[in-house]
Amino acid sequence: MMTWRTERDKSVVGRWSVRLRGMDGGEDGFITGLLRKSTASSWPYWPLRSKTGHHGELGCRGLTAQPPRRSQRSLCNGDVTPFMVFEKKKTEYHKSRNPELYRESCQPQGQMGNSKSHPGQEHSSRFLPTEQAEVNRLFDALSLEKLGSSASPRSFSLQALKGHVGDALPPEMVTRLFEGMRRVDGSGKAKGPSERVSQEQFTASMSHLLKGTAEEKSLVILNMISASGGPVKARDVHKFTEDLVGSVVHVLNYRRQLRGWSQKPPPGSPSRVQVLAAQLCSEMRLQGGGKLLGPQWLDRDCDRAVLEDWVFRAHHVATFLSLVIHQGFLLLRSSLELATLVPERQVDPQREFASILDVLSVIYINSHLPQERRLRWRLLFATELHGNSFAQLCGRIAHGGPCLVLLEDCDGHVFGGFASCSWEVKPQFQGDDRCFLLSISPSMAVYTCTGYNDHYMYLNQGQQTIPNGLGMGGQHGYFGLWIDVDFGKGHSKAKPTCTTYGSPQLSAQEDFQFQKMEVWAVGDAPKAEPVRKTRSILDIDPEARALLEASGRGRHSEGLREVPDEQ
Repeated sequence: MMTWRTERDKSVVGRWSVRLRGMDGGEDGFITGLLRKSTASSWPYWPLRSKTGHHGELGCRGLTAQPPRRSQRSLCNGDVTPFMVFEKKKTEYHKSRNPELYRESCQPQGQMGNSKSHPGQEHSSRFLPTEQAEVNRLFDALSLEKLGSSASPRSFSLQALKGHVGDALPPEMVTRLFEGMRRVDGSGKAKGPSERVSQEQFTASMSHLLKGTAEEKSLVILNMISASGGPVKARDVHKFTEDLVGSVVHVLNYRRQLRGWSQKPPPGSPSRVQVLAAQLCSEMRLQGGGKLLGPQWLDRDCDRAVLEDWVFRAHHVATFLSLVIHQGFLLLRSSLELATLVPERQVDPQREFASILDVLSVIYINSHLPQERRLRWRLLFATELHGNSFAQLCGRIAHGGPCLVLLEDCDGHVFGGFASCSWEVKPQFQGDDRCFLLSISPSMAVYTCTGYNDHYMYLNQGQQTIPNGLGMGGQHGYFGLWIDVDFGKGHSKAKPTCTTYGSPQLSAQEDFQFQKMEVWAVGDAPKAEPVRKTRSILDIDPEARALLEASGRGRHSEGLREVPDEQ
């Protein structure tokens, strides 16, 4: 337990209140306090007042209140905010309850009896001062159009929003965002229809979408889908997801942020917008436990609880909404980590080629890589540039660092795997449990290790008694992914699934043929190991030198090389 000073003085700058709530919705406690300036640091003091008004120590079902450290980040969204931090006392707190902190209010204190709160103040507290200033500037720009009455509160219309966004976003997505904003009020509850968006609504919506919880994001999404704010059909959610994914490609292309990748898949390939949207919707758990895996589920109802669970599971939904706002509205772009979302494509400018990947498939794969491997992809091998040669493949990928192996079979299926370690040509299995297999077309999926065995990676050449080729998962003769030394042939065997990765058959046919293959090294290039200098036998053995000289032969390297030191 810790105690804070509670004297009233001129250092008081605001008030906060926090509700502590369990997973089952029960309220574990409610505390309020005053925000104070600190003369020693930028953090305020944290005086506490219990619900009954008593000051001093606070204990709440085994939870103790601790002041935030200077480097501590908010539990909401990763931005530094004056938030209380709670730590569990393991001996007193039951494991089945997972506490969450919710910010109730943070209102500045003015003079007694004259306190006025700014529109959206309770939500603006989530933004840093510089961020809130940028949000306010955008609202000011949107609300410049003149209204009939000078006494009317400032607001903006759909036409004003479309005029600001221009061609950066598809019109249907701009309309969805406007509908989501105009149906939300500052308290985060659904609101009746309005023709305009007020500053309070705008601030609350930006707070929800950019820094809110899954619950808050699901409220705005529901309003973007439904005019009534009630349950919607699964087909409506699917259409919203396609619009969202399409808007991501649109705005990245418009802002020239594709980072070298193609906007569209190769000709003849299915729309990756529809493929990725189907993958995101497959993460949804419908009422009754079913998944949205086929047309038969499209007429099922999805209420706010289903959407909230979906936003929590499918993290791409929240990420894509943030990207659309950052890049479409040109708002808080500095907080968008675009480099980790879309990796830089590194290919020799003199040897450009049409990849089997597009920007959406790259974004999907990249999100499953280790964090330190997401910034750039370097091309190691491509059949279009380096030919159909297994020897070329081995020579270009060996000791090249972690990489992605991708190929397209003759039936149009695109699939591959992630090798977490450098490939080595040897007759043993290699790699670790960070490896995975993946599918891009006709469906997107990632298959991680099951723990059944350690047959993660295999690369061999020139052996007589064991298979020669590249494999991932399974066993000899029955790999989850196999590329034979007879280049252009392979197999993907899984009945019912690959033992190592739990993947189904990735190719259209169990034994397949392919003409396109690519290998991309991910992350920074591995550091070249220094060449170890070895000592010649003539440096070590004087008798060997004497024997050489007695035979009438000289040492041609004499004076041209330094004798290495003894190790």
